Amino acid sequence: MAYVDWEFAKTTGRTLVPAGPVVSPAEARAEVEAIREAAREARQPVADTARMHTPPEAPAALVVDRATWIAVNADSMAALLDPAVEAIVSKRNVTPGPAAQAVGSKVTGAEAGALLAFMSSKVLGQYDIAPGGTPALLLVAPNLVATARELNVDPDDFRRWVCMHEETHRVQFTANPWLREHVISQARHLAIDLAPDQERMQEIASRFTERLPELFAEGSTGVADLFTTPEQREQLARLTAVMSLLEGHADVVMDDVGPAHIASVAEIRRKFTARRKGAGSADRLLRRLLGLEAKMRQYRDGAVFVRAVQDEVGVDGFNAVWTSPDTLPQPREIADPAAWVRRVHA
Repeated sequence: MAYVDWEFAKTTGRTLVPAGPVVSPAEARAEVEAIREAAREARQPVADTARMHTPPEAPAALVVDRATWIAVNADSMAALLDPAVEAIVSKRNVTPGPAAQAVGSKVTGAEAGALLAFMSSKVLGQYDIAPGGTPALLLVAPNLVATARELNVDPDDFRRWVCMHEETHRVQFTANPWLREHVISQARHLAIDLAPDQERMQEIASRFTERLPELFAEGSTGVADLFTTPEQREQLARLTAVMSLLEGHADVVMDDVGPAHIASVAEIRRKFTARRKGAGSADRLLRRLLGLEAKMRQYRDGAVFVRAVQDEVGVDGFNAVWTSPDTLPQPREIADPAAWVRRVHA
């Protein structure tokens, strides 16, 4: 029996998912086709700018609704985390009884579903690396419509802009096949290492109220701060550095491609950046608790790193970052791009 009921997570997510923007059936069909076309058109400009290519046989982007995004991500989370959970249980050498396991799997499934429902209204697109499955480029149609309306920007330009970002993620992984397995492996190892033992759980529970303000403090990485030791935070920082690279690179490419293909790219970037900062206080607190504020820092810090490296050694010199795990930036190098240049290009 699984320790997380992922089917129940999907059901919970579908139940809790917020309604999308109101559109007619004809408008929905037109939007889906427009997104597909924008995704097709993004491939060559991204390849030319990043100087990396998605293989021609790569499947077309999938345009999905929020419920489908939840289902796809529940499957990916299961493939990523189930082996880690099995390893954790084996390491503890304690197996709960069938009844306790059944109840526990429903509880954890409900928690996962609630988180996915919350995220499903935030995500514009995603390159799903699909541990154990087939990677896919996803674009969430209702969120593209809702965000373009919220920002009051040209919807055609906004579609192209988002597709440039997500196509960059696809080319990062498809042009460098080792990267996918590296990220999956690192994430699984981290999940195992982050699982606290009984003694650690008791310590956390006893100090939860005392440490709760830390979770909302500027610079917090969310609930992970509560559960992690200094050694674990160092391991988390290494994975965060990779994610900063991926997100920052995608932001740089989408903006560099923009002027030739997206007339209003500067306006979109300005409004989108303001939107990232301008959520209401309750939303900001929830984002900080879940670690989403740290995610926002990844875009900013990663983009600064990428631009600094490209300014010093050019795009081809920057692309040495994709050579192997050894050439990925170390945590301190994200804030000190010149240190990466010295280490890799010495």
